Amino acid sequence: MRTTVAIDVAAPPALVFQLAHDVERWELLLPHYARSRAVGRRRDGSMVVEFVARRVIVARLGIAIPVAWRARAWNDPTTRRLRFVHSAGATRGMDVTWRIDPIDGGSRVSIEHDFRPRFSPFARFVDRAFTRPIAGRTLATFRALAEAVAVEGGPSQSESVTRTNSST
Repeated sequence: MRTTVAIDVAAPPALVFQLAHDVERWELLLPHYARSRAVGRRRDGSMVVEFVARRVIVARLGIAIPVAWRARAWNDPTTRRLRFVHSAGATRGMDVTWRIDPIDGGSRVSIEHDFRPRFSPFARFVDRAFTRPIAGRTLATFRALAEAVAVEGGPSQSESVTRTNSST
């Protein structure tokens, strides 16, 4: 099953990529991510990252369930793509591509998930119950971050944001 979640961002693609590409910082930038830690590095420059995100069930009560997975992650600054191939967890085998493309007034960020488990109805369940809610919140948070930085002064400001947050 292949699905796409997308959002338009009023910020330049280079800024959005700069904020999103360092997946080890997601636990600092995204409030719904409890963990995003590299547990291995490969010779090709990719890394194996352990992720834990909170899937909100009842927002008003703060009820969420942890969702964990491990993925090989890498990015391409030239095309502004982020890539993930899930290697552990319920989504093992999921292939994920982030695309950050220019549009009038900013960027379109899309996340394509390609998941083909042996039991195909499981893919639809995972997409509706977990993938879309978590990816949607991730995109909305990166939009808010990028637009705030863009208003403060554009891509050059993101460098100071990156340094400030990485030291905390």
